[in-house]
Amino acid sequence: MPAIGSGFRSLAAGVLALVLLAVPAAAQPAQGSESARPAPIRALDAVVRVRSVVPGDARSARTLGAERDGSGVVIDAEGLVLTIGYLIVEAESVTITLNGGRTVAARPVAYDHDSGFGLLRAVSPLGVKPVELGSSAKLGARDRVWVASHGGADMAMPALVVSRRTFAGPWEYLLDEAIFTTPPHPAFGGAALLDDGGRLVGVGSLIVGDAAGPEQPLSGNMFVPVDRLKPILGDMLERGRSAGPPHPWLGMAAQELHGRLMVTRVTEGGPADKAGIRPGDLVLGVGGEAVDGLDGFYRKVWAVGAAGVAVPLNVLQGIRVEPILVHSVDRYDFLRLGRSY
Repeated sequence: MPAIGSGFRSLAAGVLALVLLAVPAAAQPAQGSESARPAPIRALDAVVRVRSVVPGDARSARTLGAERDGSGVVIDAEGLVLTIGYLIVEAESVTITLNGGRTVAARPVAYDHDSGFGLLRAVSPLGVKPVELGSSAKLGARDRVWVASHGGADMAMPALVVSRRTFAGPWEYLLDEAIFTTPPHPAFGGAALLDDGGRLVGVGSLIVGDAAGPEQPLSGNMFVPVDRLKPILGDMLERGRSAGPPHPWLGMAAQELHGRLMVTRVTEGGPADKAGIRPGDLVLGVGGEAVDGLDGFYRKVWAVGAAGVAVPLNVLQGIRVEPILVHSVDRYDFLRLGRSY
């Protein structure tokens, strides 16, 4: 993670001081007592630094880099760390650094593209009390939360939930009930979203400019709800990903532009590339049915069938609308995951 300036640390420390002063005096135990700190602050020891090294020939190296740096959250007594998946996908080595500075090697356990989560296991005891999983379903607009990256209290700040809605990412990713908060935390990757009880309710994914909603400019962060983890955790630990038929993957990024869906990037050697789709093309439909937004596009593609199915697209290339058949694949087969898990 790039260095965060002292300005943020000063601001975060100032906000923290104000929050501590706001705790009623009658509720504050003797100075120096652990329980004198708000529950989210007591949970910060479990928010750790995650650093990974990815081979230069990894499929994700071009877009995500070969060296990645972010945060993760210890969620069990055996050193299981929950993070955002893009930090560790295709990693050949991973380390965890505790707030005290101790560094421990870790191995990737799972990467789940559908949810966006990744799991690590420390190879030696961390000696850290794990964070309890909370309920992200209970969060709504105007609820107060805390956002914390690795680095202790200097990197924790109070925030406000400003919206809950569907998020469609250009990397063929769709998340229902994503959590959007403001103000933005600059070290968002894998950061912990904590409720007032210090329970984990989300994992940081992005910084966005429309946290309040479409056409409502407001900087903030997007978090993956922790409730997405609960039903798939067993499968992730057992098989490295969630169960069920994988969605068809096309290998192209797109974004909405003036009501149209424009291809912005095509993965070299991926299905869309092989089918002749190029950046600048406009996707008008799936099987003759018009697409309505990025989320609607994904739902129509996934409704055709599981990974491996041929997806019929209607694509505007230049001045001609072309019917293009894209032979989808399982994204996990395209990635080079054999080095790690």
